Amino acid sequence: MPANKKYLTKSPWVRLSRILAGTAGGYAVMVSFHYCLTYVFPQEDVIATAFFTGYILWAFLLLWAFLETKVWRLYATYLGLTLLFALPYLFKLT
Repeated sequence: MPANKKYLTKSPWVRLSRILAGTAGGYAVMVSFHYCLTYVFPQEDVIATAFFTGYILWAFLLLWAFLETKVWRLYATYLGLTLLFALPYLFKLT
């Protein structure tokens, strides 16, 4: 059964933007989140669990890129989360 045409994206540029935001933006959020966790937990434990939790978080963020209605809100959310999680790393808080 084919998909209903009214739910499909009209522009290929919007689709490409969602794919890029989901892959690159989701990866940036995932990496910055695990950097933030290294300030709370021992680095060895975070690296060991990042193999599993990193993939799950990245897959969720990739899926969320296609569920979000506005592309600009998606980019703003990914950028905001990346900066929020990278604050301890950027300011060298110990």
